Amino acid sequence: MKNIIKLLLWFLLALLNVAFFWAGVFLFQNEYYELSIVLFSLLFLIDFFIINPKGYPYRYVIPALALLFVLVLYPIYFTFKVAFTNYGTGHFMSRQEAIERLLYDPNFSYVVDSTPVSYKVFVVYDGLSPTEDFVILFRISDTIYLGEKPRPVVARGQEVLLSQFNLIPVTDETVSLNGDTFRIVPWPADLSEINLVVRNDTTYKSFYSPDDEILRLNAPYFKSRIAQNHLVNAEYVLPDGKKLALRIAPDGEWRFMHVERLYRLAYKEVYDGGKMKIKTTVVNNLTGREVIEKEGAFYDVDENGNETFLVGFIDFVGWKNFLRIVKDPKVSGPFFRIFLWTFVWAVLSVVLSLAVGLPFALVLNNPRLRGRNLYRTLLIIPWAIPVFISALVWRNGLLNETYGVINKFLLPLLGLDPVKWFNDPFWARVGVLLVNVWLTFPYMMTISLGALQSIPPELYEVAAIDGAGRFRRFVHITFPLLMTIIAPLLVSSFAFSFNNFTIIYLITGGGPPIPNSTTPTGYTDILISYVYKLAFEGGQGQDFGFASAISILIFFLVGGISFVNFKLSGAFEEVSR
Repeated sequence: MKNIIKLLLWFLLALLNVAFFWAGVFLFQNEYYELSIVLFSLLFLIDFFIINPKGYPYRYVIPALALLFVLVLYPIYFTFKVAFTNYGTGHFMSRQEAIERLLYDPNFSYVVDSTPVSYKVFVVYDGLSPTEDFVILFRISDTIYLGEKPRPVVARGQEVLLSQFNLIPVTDETVSLNGDTFRIVPWPADLSEINLVVRNDTTYKSFYSPDDEILRLNAPYFKSRIAQNHLVNAEYVLPDGKKLALRIAPDGEWRFMHVERLYRLAYKEVYDGGKMKIKTTVVNNLTGREVIEKEGAFYDVDENGNETFLVGFIDFVGWKNFLRIVKDPKVSGPFFRIFLWTFVWAVLSVVLSLAVGLPFALVLNNPRLRGRNLYRTLLIIPWAIPVFISALVWRNGLLNETYGVINKFLLPLLGLDPVKWFNDPFWARVGVLLVNVWLTFPYMMTISLGALQSIPPELYEVAAIDGAGRFRRFVHITFPLLMTIIAPLLVSSFAFSFNNFTIIYLITGGGPPIPNSTTPTGYTDILISYVYKLAFEGGQGQDFGFASAISILIFFLVGGISFVNFKLSGAFEEVSR
């Protein structure tokens, strides 16, 4: 039985190796080199720990090691990598991919002859329903040409940049194509008279033609299923090399026209450092002008010197994203305002929650208090309820400016005017602080209560004998010993509040917005919510490079502040000993 289990474990290890190796090769082929290296390194360490007897103790850390590599180390590396690039909206692909798109994408082509080419689409029916299995007949200068469904010739992953099919002329009733025999029915006949195309045992029936009033009724299916799925990025090539592509004609119909590539590759000699080099450039076939490449994008230039953006690519920009924080006043102003508020938000969240939680802990620490367990349970409820539920209850039930409990009932009862919780910068900040204190004071109460119970009671007895009252005992005994115990937890609470995205996003969404800012910023935004808006909700597009740069700053800020707080609180004293 043991041998069977051992054999099964070795089989599982082999499967793991195959899966990791295949994933690594797949990522490497798709130019995800760093993640591929991470997987191969992780696979090597796993095999080493399992096969090598000396690595036996490390087998138990394999799950943690896998999570460390994939969820910690690689994201950190990727963030640092992206921070020095222009990765974002309009800049999602490599330079090579951008050039391929300019050369092969049918969108970058122009109509040579606006005279449309007559065509008719034939499809296979499944009962009474048409399918996407089709062939096309073209008529050019009294010659009929046959074409099948275009085949991908240039693809990037799952995305097909260009599909093509080489047309063959129909000179007889039967035509041989790729080992199949096609029969045109009837033949000879004009294109408008042909009703069937028989391929071996498969029959294609006439389905759509923009020149046929009856077949034009099938236009919705043709445009939505056949054209959009198979012909938008496709070209049919005639024997003389001319290309046909589907375009929208002036009459609004989708027709095939003669097209040519708008751009081509060219080579020129340049001198770099006193040496001659061959440089690859992209040239406009219509104007003969060279496409300008700058700031991670290609631009076309007209006769007046006006530049038109064509396609962008991921490019190294150095310290540009970091310097933008300082040099661009429309960025630096909101950024430093957000940074200051983030620091104030984190400090006040910790101080106020401790100020609320500590008195409750002092009360609950009194052994003569009856019903302590009941009170403790009731006070922990805000902490036990999921944050999302509590935040939405506060936003929609309590702080709502129109029908919220505070504005509609509580403030009028006190003779006060309603508060603009979401439109006034000051009260919006008060609102998010109020919600955060409500959610975190039970945590402060719990850790304070645990710390209070660890203080020796003899200290209070000695102080009482010396004549110290309750206040002096709290100031000179309770609070110093309490802070020694909970100081590391307060530092971690500060770091958590510094990046507490959930409360800000669910309560105010970062609003109200800061005027005259080129980036999506609000008065209650903290740095992490600002990064989220830059990366995913930017009004001018996503800017992952700039968001990554700010994330790095947050990392060093939180790490530096936490380190200083730990040193000042003496949290490392036991470790240093």
